[in-house]
Amino acid sequence: MPNPTAAMLVIGDEILSGRTRDANMYHLAGKLTEHGIDLKEVRVVSDDASAIETAVKALSNAYDHVFTSGGIGPTHDDITADCIARAFDDHIGIRDDARDLLAAYYEASGREFNEARQRMARIPDRAVLIDNPVSIAPGFTLGNVHVMAGVPSVFQAMVDSVLPTLTGGTPLKSRTVRIERGESDIAGPLGQLALDQSDLSFGSYPFIQNGVFGSNIVIRGTDATRLDAAAETLTTLFPEDT
Repeated sequence: MPNPTAAMLVIGDEILSGRTRDANMYHLAGKLTEHGIDLKEVRVVSDDASAIETAVKALSNAYDHVFTSGGIGPTHDDITADCIARAFDDHIGIRDDARDLLAAYYEASGREFNEARQRMARIPDRAVLIDNPVSIAPGFTLGNVHVMAGVPSVFQAMVDSVLPTLTGGTPLKSRTVRIERGESDIAGPLGQLALDQSDLSFGSYPFIQNGVFGSNIVIRGTDATRLDAAAETLTTLFPEDT
């Protein structure tokens, strides 16, 4: 049986403007690989309600899981929760469970639980809260969409909260073979090997180092024995380069 599939939706003008470098995709991809869920697509959209809703609907219909990052904070441009609610035709408002978590947190820290902070308790009615041990304000899961913060430390904590609740498949493994030849020199044999061993994935990642052209061939699959054999075949094809 194939592994479950996933997509990621990164939300925020700051990503598209280049002001902020996204680190969450890298983290999520690694965690999903370990869990046996195949990340198939990543989209980045601006803080635009129509764009968010359209992307969420499309990705939710196409994949088993969707993970969103960004736009669930206390400011006016944090519109993700409302967009997800509309995409799933659900009502959204301040929920008692989320409000109680936040109220206790701010009371313990001696800070006012003001109107802006109460915005973070706005959760769709049918959603399940995602635990946030870093800053308490919860994410949520609605349908097959997992809605999480954009701050990397909080995003990572929320991923750790969600993944144990999801059924994964067989974790993907990899082997890397370094070949000091240009891609045009190895394309033919590599293509034939990929064709012969279609249960594995072969990726070629070229480099230039000290004037030498080469490629790192990354072989991916779920069977360690098959991966080792494919790597050995590559070293046989290009013995002087490995």
